[in-house]
Amino acid sequence: MKSLCVYCSSSDRLEPKYYAAATELGEELGRRQWTLVYGGGKTGLMGALARGVKSSGGRVVGVIPEFMKVRELEFAEADELICVLTMRERKMLMETRADAFLALPGGWGTLEELLEILTLAHLEVLHRPVVIFNQDGYYDDLLRLFDRIVGEKFMHDTIRTKYAVARTVAEIIPLIEGWNRQPGDAKWFQTR
Repeated sequence: MKSLCVYCSSSDRLEPKYYAAATELGEELGRRQWTLVYGGGKTGLMGALARGVKSSGGRVVGVIPEFMKVRELEFAEADELICVLTMRERKMLMETRADAFLALPGGWGTLEELLEILTLAHLEVLHRPVVIFNQDGYYDDLLRLFDRIVGEKFMHDTIRTKYAVARTVAEIIPLIEGWNRQPGDAKWFQTR
């Protein structure tokens, strides 16, 4: 069984297409009997994803800070709901419980989580798949920034080997399953 850590938005004000994609992904994870490891929320893409996993018989592990649980934002139907004190503790537990990482569209929290995982991969501390779901070009500007970072020599172009980019939900699982990068191997790279 695999576990996928997914970073994503908790906003309930998004266009329906984002919730539909999160639900579709969740249903696919459930069908494959993969465990979802995520932020434990019931709203936004978090909630759509978790409900999708549960609807197809998958396992959901939520890691939620106490201050969010107090606000009754937790997904109570999770198979395992871990309550922590800080966001840092949350990220650490999510990282240790995951075989792979995926960023769906999101805000500052999602970006912060994604960039921390990419930094760990860059430092060769983390050797697991990282996929960015660039739904309808949502992350185009971030990917252009990555190109500029390389172009202006703030980082070597090997950073591009630390992640793959999916344009559709159907591309996500094959990118994770096809990941076989070893430390120092610069062969695994999916263009946007």
